[in-house]
Amino acid sequence: MSGQTLNRVLEHGHAKDPAILVPGGVSLTYGLLREQVAAATEMLCGLGLGRHDRIALVLPNSAESIVLFLAAATAGIAAPLNAAYKEDEFRFYLQDTQARALIVPPNLGEAARRARPDGVALIEAGFDERGRIVLESGTSRPPAGPAAEPGGDDVALVLHTSGTTSRPKLVPLRQRNLAYSAENIAHTYGLTPGDVALCVMPLFHIHGLMASTMATLFSGGTVVVPAKFDPMTFWTVAQEYRATWYSAVPTIHQMLLMRNRGERPPGADTLRFIRSSSSSLSPETMSQLEARFGAPVIEAYGMTEASHQMASNPLPPAIHKPGSVGLETGIRISVMDEHGHLQARGEAGEVVIRGDSVIDGYANNAEANAKSFVDGWFRTGDLGVLDSDGYLSLIGRLKEMINRGGEKIAPREIDEVLLQHPSVGEAVAFGLPHPSWGEEVAAAVVLKSPATEKELIAFARERLADYKVPKKIFIVEQIPRTGSGKIQRRSVAETLNPR
Repeated sequence: MSGQTLNRVLEHGHAKDPAILVPGGVSLTYGLLREQVAAATEMLCGLGLGRHDRIALVLPNSAESIVLFLAAATAGIAAPLNAAYKEDEFRFYLQDTQARALIVPPNLGEAARRARPDGVALIEAGFDERGRIVLESGTSRPPAGPAAEPGGDDVALVLHTSGTTSRPKLVPLRQRNLAYSAENIAHTYGLTPGDVALCVMPLFHIHGLMASTMATLFSGGTVVVPAKFDPMTFWTVAQEYRATWYSAVPTIHQMLLMRNRGERPPGADTLRFIRSSSSSLSPETMSQLEARFGAPVIEAYGMTEASHQMASNPLPPAIHKPGSVGLETGIRISVMDEHGHLQARGEAGEVVIRGDSVIDGYANNAEANAKSFVDGWFRTGDLGVLDSDGYLSLIGRLKEMINRGGEKIAPREIDEVLLQHPSVGEAVAFGLPHPSWGEEVAAAVVLKSPATEKELIAFARERLADYKVPKKIFIVEQIPRTGSGKIQRRSVAETLNPR
């Protein structure tokens, strides 16, 4: 590959070409982007932050969030967090990442500020009236010295991924993992300096960071970054900036379809393709998208531990198969049986991967690493099958995490919140099928004293981000168990909500 670090990815764009365009906000050419990343990096080092320091970012989608992600990954280690978290969630994630600093916009991020542990520097960041990045902090530390160029093996980014039997695991992604992923995605879709990506995925998520943003920057193209996805203005923005592609979870595609009356919307005429990832897309939805928006829909397969993309359907004129997540892209994909033996084409098993974008291991989690790696293969926890042409189809998840519109939710987090209610004796969360989100959050509880479903949902809403709050809580006499006394979340879901 041509570059081993994220900053090398930025070298491909011509200085005067647009890199980041923000509707109603600051926009940057490649020259200014490189300049502002370098300036922010020096400021972080001047605040005493260095190579191994984790820097939490709680920022909306913006030019600032991209600049500060790159600066944090250069000076130290970037740790983007969801601004929708509640105070208790911020407290956990800030402690678990062992963050040395928290970056928030001026006058925003109150829950994160309140959750900030002692010793964590608070930094306010934004652009001034001249379009220059400014970082301000009341914390005084000795400067870390001039920023040194990171190496390929240095950790650039840490993100959490949800498991089924533990709290979220911490995923350390190295510079070389991310640089390779950006190049891999750009190569898969033939991205060029003429491409314009409309970024509607959040930039605290690997999908938005790598597919929409870093792959585009690797190609020398332009990223258009609205503050958030809005189905009311999506096509207006696409038309204004002449977007050539966008990548999103199926929920966003479905929301656009719901507002469409059957005609091709203005702004769709410049699309080369539409990408879908992070959750399964039904063949019916794919067909509707192609018919109404007039562009091929390319389904891909990604996960945090692989720096996002692992497989993708190819662009036309090659075949893209509805119901399949496509061919391996830049890494190796196989299918393994329960005994660790690789399966032949056409035989189902657990999807396993290996390659330059895949993590070496979780942070400080020897137990998870022992379970996740077999003979150099990383176990994805997904059940799939490779057809005779090498196209991968996913037929289920071995993990019990809840996948709500591409957001992976650890059920145990919800269990623990519900168990804090004085009336709850037992609690188990699980996913239920949902026509738009793929899955919706539900839970079953056994009560110790009277409480209503409405009260329990309100209790959870005070302590969890909205997308994690159960929409249905079953109040039961006992929670179904297996013959050995174990609780299996999928079995609970099927018992309480039979199809």
